[in-house]
Amino acid sequence: MTTLIVIAKECLPGKVKTRLHPPLSLDQAAELAAASLDDTLEAVAVLPATRRVLAFDGIVAPDAAAGYEVVPQVTGGLDERLGAIFDGCSEPAVLIGMDTPQVSAADLAPLFADWPDDVDAWFGPAADGGFWALALRNPDGDLIRGVPMSESFTGDHQLARLRAAGLRVRFLPTLTDVDHIEDAHHVAALAPHGRFAAALAGFGVSRRNGAER
Repeated sequence: MTTLIVIAKECLPGKVKTRLHPPLSLDQAAELAAASLDDTLEAVAVLPATRRVLAFDGIVAPDAAAGYEVVPQVTGGLDERLGAIFDGCSEPAVLIGMDTPQVSAADLAPLFADWPDDVDAWFGPAADGGFWALALRNPDGDLIRGVPMSESFTGDHQLARLRAAGLRVRFLPTLTDVDHIEDAHHVAALAPHGRFAAALAGFGVSRRNGAER
C-alpha cells in the first residue's frame, strides 16, 4: 500500500520553466511544462497506488490529474512544502516532480510492491545534484524540512539527513530534470514519443545553441 504524490505548478507563462527563456518564449516554456506534467501523470497511471495526490500550486489542475486528490501546497520554501506533503500521509508514500517526463512506471514499480524489510526509504537522484523522487516507509516531514533546496548539493544533504535518522536507503535510477534547453533535448531523446518531445520539436529550437532552425 503506497501513496503516490506528484508535486506540480499550474503551467502558466512566466511561472514555470523560466530558465528555458530564452531560447523559448515564456508561452512555449509553459506549454513544454504542461506536456511534461501530462507525460508524468500518464507514465504513473498504471501504478497500483492506494491514494493519488496532486500537491498543486495553482488554481486549475490539468485534465490528466482526474482521479487525483488535489491538495494545495502550503506557503514557504520547497523544503517546508515537501515536509507538509509527507506529514499528510499515513502510509508509505512516494513523491515525484513534474520535471522528468521520461520517467516510466518501471522506474517506480519496486515502490508499489512489498518493500524489502531492510528498506526504509527510496531515493531517486537527479543528474543536477538534486533528487527527482523520494519515498518514505514512515512519512515524516521533519526528514526534509531544513534541507537546502535547488542547489547542486541538495541530493547529498537530503541523503545525509535520511541516513542520520537511521533510515536504510535504496536507490532509484538517476534521471535528468529539465531545467535548461540542453536538458530538454536530452530528455526528449530518451522519450521521443511523448507529448514533451512533440512539443519541443514543434518549437524548432536546436540543441546546439538554442537558435531556432
